[in-house]
Amino acid sequence: MGDEQEDARPVLAVRLDVWLDIACVFKTRSDAQKACRGGKVSVNGQTAKPNRHLRLGDEIEIGRPFGRKQRLKILGLADRHISRADARLLYEDLTPPPTSEEIAARRMERLYRAAMTPPKAPDKRQRRAIRRLKGRDD
Repeated sequence: MGDEQEDARPVLAVRLDVWLDIACVFKTRSDAQKACRGGKVSVNGQTAKPNRHLRLGDEIEIGRPFGRKQRLKILGLADRHISRADARLLYEDLTPPPTSEEIAARRMERLYRAAMTPPKAPDKRQRRAIRRLKGRDD
């Protein structure tokens, strides 16, 4: 019976790092904590620590790679994990859609990174095949 009363209680405030994890904004709570400690997350225009409590209506801005900013408005709070579909209902995404220039810049960045990534060393099977081709069977 005690569990039923606990589940029925309304959630008034939740830690920022917990909410970011539950809402599936970050993969893990530790990723959310790192982002908060790194100054990448702000709540209502102020840089926020992981232990900051969120309330309904707060606006979160998250700095993402390549200078992008993700803006979210909190519509619901949860302190326990829920399904991914339900997690999407906890916030409204206010992030403006990317411009055509941003899309082109991201595409170029991906191509550049792919070209600059050093090739991987051959694994055991590939090394043996190379030796066989060169006529050095061991």
